Amino acid sequence: MTTASPHTPGGQGGPLAGLRVLDLATLFAGPLCATMLGDFGAEVVKVEHPRKPDPSRGHGPSKDGVGLWWKHLGRNKKNLTLDLSSPDGRALLLRLAAESDVIIENFRPGTLEKWGLGWEELSAAGPGLVLARVTGFGQFGPYARRPGFGTLAEAMSGFAAITGQPDGPPTLPPFGLADSIAALATSYAVMAALHARSATGRGQVVDMAIIEPMLAILGPQATWYDQLGYVQPRTGNRSTNNAPRNTYRTSDDKWVAVSTSAQSIAERVMRLVGRPECVEEEWFATGAGRAAHADELDAAVGSWIAGHTRDEVVAAFEEAQAAIAPVYDVRDVLQDAQYRALHTITELPDPDLGTVKMQNVLFRLSETPGAVRWTGRPHGADTDEILAGLGLSEAEIAALREAGAV
Repeated sequence: MTTASPHTPGGQGGPLAGLRVLDLATLFAGPLCATMLGDFGAEVVKVEHPRKPDPSRGHGPSKDGVGLWWKHLGRNKKNLTLDLSSPDGRALLLRLAAESDVIIENFRPGTLEKWGLGWEELSAAGPGLVLARVTGFGQFGPYARRPGFGTLAEAMSGFAAITGQPDGPPTLPPFGLADSIAALATSYAVMAALHARSATGRGQVVDMAIIEPMLAILGPQATWYDQLGYVQPRTGNRSTNNAPRNTYRTSDDKWVAVSTSAQSIAERVMRLVGRPECVEEEWFATGAGRAAHADELDAAVGSWIAGHTRDEVVAAFEEAQAAIAPVYDVRDVLQDAQYRALHTITELPDPDLGTVKMQNVLFRLSETPGAVRWTGRPHGADTDEILAGLGLSEAEIAALREAGAV
């Protein structure tokens, strides 16, 4: 694998080149799935309402009236406007479906059916189509028609219940964690469905409930409760499985995170901080035993770290081959040597912002790398080009626009 630029634009266009994805979804799991597919070469067409642009265009901070979240979420997507509730918009989507591989949507269950765009109609137009339906609670069940957002999944999955200090409230993440995990899961589901299509020739429906991937990543909680009646408590930054494991303040008022999941690492840490006698204690021989003595271990590690700067602490831990990481904010991320070596942050031209930095694609492929080819484009920027590709004339497109269908 080359070390010069692991996300080289151009070339073969990525491993998903030749796939067409219609992104009908908004905020945030569905669109992020489409972004991930586009990053690896799929042709993604973002479909927005002609008079109601995607809400992410105005979500979060902006610069000179330009929404910055959209520049990231809308990257590598062409932009088409269609009113799917209108007869002309419906007809155009069915024509696009016939030439597409994947549709991603996150309307409430029954909405596409109300417009005559349910699975029966879509699969008739494109028998090989994969329809990814991303909702808060899935397509059936007592909660299916409730409004669903990632925050609700973070609460209902059990994540919030185990997050935070023991004497504090359940804690929600300050970003779209459940949506992002659901986007990853939906991308995986779409690729599984496409692989199955290669054998059967038929597409299928992906039913992604955002509450489920979030639950899946929390480990064997259901098994623990089923077999032991054990309910995982809130433990702050500590772990019930090992210690020392926490964040610690350095002498220059910065923070580091220490992990000792491996016994050998725990021993190295305690020797480094001048407490080798702890290693000889019988309880130190197991992660659970160390966790039971977390107060003592945290005090030893914390006091040693508090006497050194962050750079000194990281250097000493590295020399001792003990696991540590500085606690970064985004300013640190953009300066970090490892992220720079991996090309984790990419910079590319943008017509509104001049140049813009953002996270690069998720992983490196040695033969068919992905790439961020362009940032989020203006509302409806590619409508004429896409409709012309369906064989519509300029006059027909103008008439559709006059009627409000595009």
